[in-house]
Amino acid sequence: MTTQSTTHQWVKSSYSDNGGSCVEWAPRTASTTGMVPVRDSKDASGPTLEVSAGVFSSFVAGVKAGDFGTV
Repeated sequence: MTTQSTTHQWVKSSYSDNGGSCVEWAPRTASTTGMVPVRDSKDASGPTLEVSAGVFSSFVAGVKAGDFGTV
């Protein structure tokens, strides 16, 4: 986990406008580091979690497939 998040180009979830628990990620970082930083969209200065690009890709595929249920 890191708190250095100002150098990344963050992408906000398309669902972030609903006021729920949303995230942002920095996908361009994966091409240079192999890691995808993820953070809480409501706390831009807070910590980030970095996961490997492969793990992030698998997570997104699981979300799209409905593997984690719905809220």
